[in-house]
Amino acid sequence: MTTLPSRRQARRHVLPGLPLTLGYATLYLSLIVLIPLAALILKAATLGADGFLDAVTSPRVLAALRVSFFTALAASLINVPIGLTIAWTLTRYRVPGRRLIDALIDLPFALPTAVAGITLTTLLAPNGWLGAPLAEAGIRVAYTPLGIIVALTFIGLPFVVRSLQPVLEDLGPEPEEAARSLGATPTQTFWRVTLPALYPALLSGFTLALARTVGEYGSVVFISGNLPFKTEIAPLLIVGKLEQYDYAGAAAVAVAMLVISVALLLAANTAQARLSRRGER
Repeated sequence: MTTLPSRRQARRHVLPGLPLTLGYATLYLSLIVLIPLAALILKAATLGADGFLDAVTSPRVLAALRVSFFTALAASLINVPIGLTIAWTLTRYRVPGRRLIDALIDLPFALPTAVAGITLTTLLAPNGWLGAPLAEAGIRVAYTPLGIIVALTFIGLPFVVRSLQPVLEDLGPEPEEAARSLGATPTQTFWRVTLPALYPALLSGFTLALARTVGEYGSVVFISGNLPFKTEIAPLLIVGKLEQYDYAGAAAVAVAMLVISVALLLAANTAQARLSRRGER
């Protein structure tokens, strides 16, 4: 007569080596994330409450934070429809040069961000190949917030595309064919059948792009022009404070960015979880 294993034994053998792997993961997380963040907060705390508030609420810091977050938010929102269009094309159609396009999507991952910044500045400067005709039309891109948005759009696009591609491949054409067989138009099928199934992936790609671009430095430092109160980004302001040996002030600005970023990520993750639960229903 065989006896069923106890609940404790079943839990013990579900994942062999769980205590060791859990301890390693905790140690790795502490060394890479928790300890550096704690050191950052402790360094900012040396300013005291009044000094910290003065450091993060100065007009120049507030302007830099506003430029960083609003341009990153704008670039991430722009990447949503662009990334959806590219992912849809790559998964649903056999276009010429599909493999080349698919490889170029990952170019921002492989290309050093400083090289991307120099390239975009060369193209979009007032005397550049694209910047000159745009300047004649009254549109100035380089050394403006628009130039920052262009650079961040280039950096964040792969996150949206790669978040959508596997979902579109798993979704398949069956739901769309069923909707069309019931008399739905292509527009109705897209808005009422396909797009709702993509909401969690779209939000995930948007969140990843926002998290990547909000602290971007290399591709922005050249095309922004670094004009205080206009195109100066918060990461550049932090580097400037470090070069002036104002380590506590740099840590204070970094903590402000950290708090705002965590709040945005929590809000996005909460919305994504709700969309996922709604989709399961």
